[in-house]
Amino acid sequence: MASGLKIALIRGDGIGIDVADATIEVVNAACEIGGAPALSYDEINAGAGYYAETGHDIEPGGEERAGEADAIFLGAIGLPSIRHDDGTEISPHLRLRDRFSLYAGIRPIKAYPNAPQRLADPRAAQIDMVILRESTEGLFYSAAAHKRSEVIGDTEVRDTLRITRATTEKLHNFAFKLAQKRKERGKPGRVTCVDKANVFTSMAFFRKIFDEIKPNYPDIEANYNYVDAQALDLVRRPWDFDIMVMENMFGDILSDLGGGLVGGMGMAACAEIGDDNGLFQPAHGSAPDIMGQDKANPLAAILSGALMLDYLGERSGDSRYNDAAALIDASVDKGFAANALRPMEFGGDMGTLATTREVVGGLKG
Repeated sequence: MASGLKIALIRGDGIGIDVADATIEVVNAACEIGGAPALSYDEINAGAGYYAETGHDIEPGGEERAGEADAIFLGAIGLPSIRHDDGTEISPHLRLRDRFSLYAGIRPIKAYPNAPQRLADPRAAQIDMVILRESTEGLFYSAAAHKRSEVIGDTEVRDTLRITRATTEKLHNFAFKLAQKRKERGKPGRVTCVDKANVFTSMAFFRKIFDEIKPNYPDIEANYNYVDAQALDLVRRPWDFDIMVMENMFGDILSDLGGGLVGGMGMAACAEIGDDNGLFQPAHGSAPDIMGQDKANPLAAILSGALMLDYLGERSGDSRYNDAAALIDASVDKGFAANALRPMEFGGDMGTLATTREVVGGLKG
């Protein structure tokens, strides 16, 4: 059984600090109530604010320490007023994805009772799906560690979209295995390959590998959708989807669309998994205009913390971390069902602290 697991904690910028603090409080309480060994935290300075002070986007040795931890938790990174000379954001988290090959970006999209539902159809209450975003290649390949864009004077810029067999095979296998896990929990157990294979050779290659992998999982239904049709279907019939696997940029865009369907980005949890490392963060931005004002919705971060505990349980073999994760998920479910969770993001009367206290209280059953 595991003991003494260490989390690399990067609070980052803006409300990243607020929601990271909320998540630590909830995760620690869930571990205590669930009987899981207490976690330790190694705080690492990183982000746009740190860059403005030091000229570095992460503290010296920070990347190495993050890689040595059992998991990485990140609040949010980026400030609109602080950019590189080329206008791009300060983004050390993209480099962490690249360095540790965090290829599987898990973006759950789930409707909760009494949370805003943007679609009038009553079936919108059944939305429970996952966007699986490849997180190291695709069009973001040009934006990660080495700034791979080709700048031709002041007249042209070329960004490279990269799809490799090695990473895509791992991604598709991950998608089918995730569908199997969800099927065991009563979910549909189907995977949709989202691409633009009718236009781009890279996307045809992505689909070709999907077709090679799917026969290994005969118990899982496999489907296809072009990305533009998928955007339409996420508005027209999102309840029909379970796991959608796709390229990096497509996943970046569609996961925000999905978040909007179930209330907003304050519900958008995220896990980024590689073969040896895992990074967990809310998918929203740093919202510096409300930083420190007790207005941020911490639920995306808290639900990302639950994903982290599940990951720790699977990697360590200590199911008490999985139990702690289940306590968090159940507390959020019960809180919304009882209308006891009313974040300001949704027009409610509960700020960051009150929302956090409610989730902690719900852990006790």
